[in-house]
This record gives sequence, C-alpha cells and structure tokens, in this order.
Amino acid sequence: MPKSSSIPNPTAPVAQQLPVPAFRDDKHHIRIYQGDCLDILAKLPENTFDLIFADPPYFLSNNGITCHAGRMVSVNKGDWDRSRGADANHEFNRAWLAACQRVLKPNGSIWVSGTSHVIHSVGFAMQQLEFKLLNDISWVKPNPPPNLSCRHFTHATETIIWAAKNKKSRHTFHYQQMKEIAGGKQMKSVWTIPPPESWEKKFGKHPTQKPVALLERILLASSSVGDLVLDPFLGRGTSAVAALRLSRQVVGVDFDQAWIQLTLVRMCSDLVQVCFSAICIQIDLDPFRRSVDRSRSHENPRVSEAIPTRLVRRERNYYFVGTSRREVIYSVSAETMEEAIQKFRSSAQSATEILFVIKTETEIYLAQRK
Repeated sequence: MPKSSSIPNPTAPVAQQLPVPAFRDDKHHIRIYQGDCLDILAKLPENTFDLIFADPPYFLSNNGITCHAGRMVSVNKGDWDRSRGADANHEFNRAWLAACQRVLKPNGSIWVSGTSHVIHSVGFAMQQLEFKLLNDISWVKPNPPPNLSCRHFTHATETIIWAAKNKKSRHTFHYQQMKEIAGGKQMKSVWTIPPPESWEKKFGKHPTQKPVALLERILLASSSVGDLVLDPFLGRGTSAVAALRLSRQVVGVDFDQAWIQLTLVRMCSDLVQVCFSAICIQIDLDPFRRSVDRSRSHENPRVSEAIPTRLVRRERNYYFVGTSRREVIYSVSAETMEEAIQKFRSSAQSATEILFVIKTETEIYLAQRK
C-alpha cells in the first residue's frame, strides 16, 4: 500500500502553480509533467520525495561520430545535449541538483548517471551542496560499441553516483536483498547489466535510454514499496516503468513533447492488459446423414491456393476503461472515435472519468470460388 506521503496534489496550495500533468494515473500514483525541470521542481513542495533518479544531459553533441549497430552515426542528440562550456554546464548541474536537494526528504537519496563528460561536474556540485556521497557505481556494458578513432579505450562503462540529502541523512539501503541478488555475497559497486533489450525499444529508443533492470536494482536497493520517486529528466520513462512494476509512486518531468509521447505509449502498454476471447461456431450445410467434407474433393482447388473473398461485415467497437474502476465501463459500436465519444457522453456512464479507450475492428469475409 502507498505511504501517506503521496504524490503532490495539484489542488493543494503549495502546488497550485503546477501545470496540468501530461499524464496522470491516480490508481498507480503516476504523474508526468512536460516542462523545464527547474520550473517544475520550483513548484513542488520541499521534503517530498524518498528517492530521485536523474540522467541529465551529457553535453556530448559536439558533431562527433560513433558506432551504432555496425554503422557510423552522429553523436548529436539535440540542442538540449549541446555543451555551453565547462562553467555553464557546471552551473546547470549545480542548479538542478540544488532544486532536487530541496524536494528530497531528509532521509532520501539521489542517483545520478553519466559518462566522464558530465559525472565529475555532478560529483563536484554534490560536494559543494554538501550531499553525503555514498557510492559511485560502475555500470559495465557487456557489448559496447567499438571506438572508431582507435585512439582511446572503448567506452564500456557509465558511472552512477549515489548520495544522501546531507550528512545527517539516514538513507534506506536494503542490504540483505542486494546480497541475495549477488548470490549470497555482498554486492559490489561494479554492476554488469546489458543495455536495453529489444522489447524495451519496441515503441522507440531514446539516445541515452537506460535498461529497466538497472532502474529496478536502484529502486530495490534504496526505496520501499509505496515510496515516492522523482525523475527530472524522464526521457523514455524507464524509471516510471520500473516504479510501476515495483509498486512505487512516481513523478516524471521532461521538456520534449516527443519523448513525453513515447513515454505515454510505453506506460500505457504496461497499464493496459486486454483479454480477447473468440467463439467458434461449427456450421455444416449438408444433411446429417450425408455429410461430406468438400475440402477434400478433387474438384476443389487446393487449400494452399489463394482464396478470393468478399467482405460481408465490418464492425468497429470502442471500449471505455475507467480511471478508478480499471475495467470496461462502457462499450459501443461506432464508425469513428468522435461518434463513440458522443455516444459515451449521452450514456448513463458519462460522469465516469475515463483513462483509456480501446478500439477493435472485426471483418468477416465470404470465401468465393474462382
């Protein structure tokens, strides 16, 4: 069950200035906001979150090249990842870390991932802000892309800094659970975890996407069921997916509308489970005493040949799934989504808040002889 410290309510006085969430699911305690993380963090109440995971810009978009799937590709990810110079980059890191420190609970902790291009600035900013540094995790990628210049070692790791809010914090650490995952030994700070698998990239891939397994380990190590998690650089929503699977509450923020949309598609695929059943009715047009299986007649074409057909029926059904009662509360046959929504608004269920609408299409074809 969720703890009493739930996701900030947008109707509460402290959070009145928060924008309307791009996605909200009160049943699973999920809120996703689109906007600048500094703006959103400034409007969240202080001492709110049990855990923060952040994957900030690495400032790598410098017109260089890298190898992806055996092909030479540009490292440019977007203007958000372009370096403004060491001083400006560090000032940005210090600003968002200070904002995260304000909303972190006294005994909360924060995890920040990055490559050598950004992680040293993050670590120094944490020292300046007097976080309590706990560990630096080396995430080892078993099959990293080759180094095309042949002038450096292959980049096979990323660093994840784990820190508590301050020196007085009594952070959460599920030592015994981590020991069990490590096969009965103390878990080391070197984690070998494969990059995102194909099912994690089914709806699209973020250039710095993290594997669900990595986020699940972080959440299992330093948070409990019902804890409130924040991701100020949500990207493709891996932290939100991991939080949902491990029964944590989550607030995510991202500036880019395109990544928000991909996150929503990914989240909805985990939130919606549809069960279809089909009823097969066997019909025999022959008299019972003289029933013949004509499919085996020498006069008929072979089953493997293409069979000409004629559409005899098409049906579109729309199923409205409630927000509180996570089940189909209204269904209707309609030609378009607009027509289905109008029928829903005229129904007895119109006052019910809807989270999803599922559309199905059924077509029946009559097989014809050549």
